[in-house]
Amino acid sequence: MRECRILLIEDDVIVSRSLADYLDIKGFTTQTAQSLKEAQIALEKQSVSIVLLDLQLPDGNGIHLLDYIRNHHPQIQTIVITGHGSIDSAVRAVRAGASNYLTKPVIDDELILAIEEALADSREIAAQNPLPLNYASPLQAIISRDHKMSRIFDIVNSVANTDTTLLMTGPSGTGKSMLARTIHQCSERANGPFVEVSCGALTETLLESELFGHTRGAFTGAVRDKTGKFLLADQGTIFLDEIGTASPALQVKLLRVLEERVFEPVGSTTTHNVNARVLLATNLDLEQEVALGRFRADLFYRINVVTIDLPSLHDRLHDIPLLTDHFLRQYSDKHRRPKTGITPPAMNALQRYAWPGNIRELENIVERAVLLSKGPEILLTDLPVTVQCEQQATPAAHKLKEARVEPEKRLILETLEANHWNRQQTAQALGINRTTLYKKIKRYGLHLPA
Repeated sequence: MRECRILLIEDDVIVSRSLADYLDIKGFTTQTAQSLKEAQIALEKQSVSIVLLDLQLPDGNGIHLLDYIRNHHPQIQTIVITGHGSIDSAVRAVRAGASNYLTKPVIDDELILAIEEALADSREIAAQNPLPLNYASPLQAIISRDHKMSRIFDIVNSVANTDTTLLMTGPSGTGKSMLARTIHQCSERANGPFVEVSCGALTETLLESELFGHTRGAFTGAVRDKTGKFLLADQGTIFLDEIGTASPALQVKLLRVLEERVFEPVGSTTTHNVNARVLLATNLDLEQEVALGRFRADLFYRINVVTIDLPSLHDRLHDIPLLTDHFLRQYSDKHRRPKTGITPPAMNALQRYAWPGNIRELENIVERAVLLSKGPEILLTDLPVTVQCEQQATPAAHKLKEARVEPEKRLILETLEANHWNRQQTAQALGINRTTLYKKIKRYGLHLPA
């Protein structure tokens, strides 16, 4: 987090100096500008990760700079800071490309949290191939030749330009966030805001406040009114990741928003109307969560209109060379360490590896290899030991591995049948977690008999 460069655009010298000093103490590299003109010059001269932007500047409105950043530096995350806070200006800022919105006087903890969230968003986009603005179709930016992904593209083409609620499933790191952004960019709402919320990262109270906003004094620590993400996503798209972690009480409010398009902020009796398309994602088996009473059946049926199940990277072996080449070029440029390619033994190891962390893990491994490798090519020894071991296993070891598959498959099937296909009970009986069982059921192609 501390390696990012922040450009602070603020015309009040005292405020600028105070914020810059605080960020320097926190370990960030901070540069300041006092006008739109200075900011544009700085953006062209320096590599910037995050922009902190005051909307009211001597030579114009900061909204114009947001448009400039979105068109010329789409990889930069922008956080708007202003003393002229209102719902209208917050919505305008998000629509123009801001990732967050803070009001003066800025609270230190809120600023650091906003920066951390912006960096997390930036890494998530980079991990899954950010969408260049000059693509004829946003789908062309997704790197894949796998037939499973082709079927997903067909679904996206069919539903992207509608307001249909869409649920994305699959393991963590498979690209659900990027696919949500792609669907947004393929729709008529592409010029509106895209707002993403990770439901699993917040407590129940904070998540409700994050989604619907709150009034001052609604709970301890609510020192000012807050605009919720649903309202910020008005006329655009809101993406709710890890929806399976939402509490039962919050699920009721989500169901109401989906059905009636209305809500009240925490601590308020004022009802707001919102026109936002809702996309959702989970790595849980929601059908099983409904059976266990942890997820409302009516909400599940409401969001399960169109479902896209994203395959794990291990099931997209033909895409590994393509993704590796993409990340290799990306991090060679970023770290100024030119690499001509990857040797066959190293690529073989990557294709044999199980990839529990999926695309995100592949990106991290390639970046690590770029930083550690001494020569022009990535060698097998530049990869983590866990990845190398897959390549170095003997033929006999691979035969042994294959020989274990059939007994495991048979044991899982017998246990499923003994527990009437109740996955929770089956996982407990086998001594594994539910997610592992779900993956093995998919890998072995096991199905409940008709």
